[in-house]
Amino acid sequence: MSSADVGSSTSAEAVRRGRSFENRPKNTSDPVIAEDHDVSSEKPQANPEANPESRKADREPSETDQSQDQGSKGIKGAYRKHPIAMVVCLGLIVVGVIAGIAWYLHARHYESTDDAFIDGRPVLVSPEVTGSIISVNVTDNQVVKKGDLLATIDARNYKAAVDQADAQIRQNEATEKNLEAQIAGQKAQVDQATQQVTEAASALKFATDENTRYQDLVQKGAGTVQRAQQASSDFNGKQAALDAATAAKVSAERQIDVLNAQKVGAAAQLDQSKAQKDRADADLQRTELRATVDGRVTKLTGAVGALATPGQAIMIVVPLDIWVTANFKESQLADMRVGQPVDIRIDAFGGRNFPGQVNSVQAGSGTAFSLLPAENATGNYVKVVQRVPVKITFNQRPDVELGPGMSVVPTVTVRP
Repeated sequence: MSSADVGSSTSAEAVRRGRSFENRPKNTSDPVIAEDHDVSSEKPQANPEANPESRKADREPSETDQSQDQGSKGIKGAYRKHPIAMVVCLGLIVVGVIAGIAWYLHARHYESTDDAFIDGRPVLVSPEVTGSIISVNVTDNQVVKKGDLLATIDARNYKAAVDQADAQIRQNEATEKNLEAQIAGQKAQVDQATQQVTEAASALKFATDENTRYQDLVQKGAGTVQRAQQASSDFNGKQAALDAATAAKVSAERQIDVLNAQKVGAAAQLDQSKAQKDRADADLQRTELRATVDGRVTKLTGAVGALATPGQAIMIVVPLDIWVTANFKESQLADMRVGQPVDIRIDAFGGRNFPGQVNSVQAGSGTAFSLLPAENATGNYVKVVQRVPVKITFNQRPDVELGPGMSVVPTVTVRP
């Protein structure tokens, strides 16, 4: 055998001994075995080839250790390969944290919501009288001023009603004047009857005195019976004349009362005819539909020839006086006060901002005043955050055309 073969055999034997020593079960009672210990002198031990799984487990580290080692090596390796990129990433993280803190400190001074819209009180233009539309003087989205003529309804029937009311007024005025004349004439008759009563009373007094005197003369035998009878007859005639004059006077006075009552009735009819005239004039004026506010015409449905009836809107005028209704969460109202400044961003104009201020906060949530308010006493209560409408007004009228329902995002400065 050559020297090379001897050397390789010796090396293989040393490797085998080393592996056997590593795979040998540890026992503190066993003596320390030197590296050159003879294999034949060792105690019997399990063949490492007989349990490859245990040898593999002893030889390979756990998955956790491998992942930690790989992660550590990956970070270190990435840092060694790309130090600038790692520094930039760390810088971005630091900047992000600082920016987040700054944003929080800044945002806590404001309350904002996207549940907000332009609001107003649109005016429904509807006729108060019935008739055919003979003209429409506006078009869709036209700007109108208060008092502008919007549409006209056929007014012929209402003009006739005005003329009829005028005629009735003239008739009632004539009746009242006639009664006044009759009353004046009757008063003259009363005066005349009073004069007649006075004259009859005087004549009766004279006849009474004459009758008394002649009756005394007859009893004394100084007068004739014929003259006494004539005096008695004159007395009776004067008494009858006085009674007739008194009755005529009473009748004339009663006639004045009747005429006064008729005059009162005529005056009432005159007032009624004047009221009818006022109503006819009002109906005639209502045939012209005019704008009651400054604004823009929308939803124009009236057309020439169409029948207009009371309560049926033929157009809507959106007033220029508008505001913002923002539905804030109830948790956002703790520091909100009337008069606080508001930055109003309008979506329709590229997010353009307009200054405003808090005008008022509704006394209750929006659901409390809905058509069907929530009933929480049924046992099916689920707590949800309520929203409360807040009215926000513009500091100045916007120089753009805004209408109810347009989306806005108001931001209220609740802390200076």
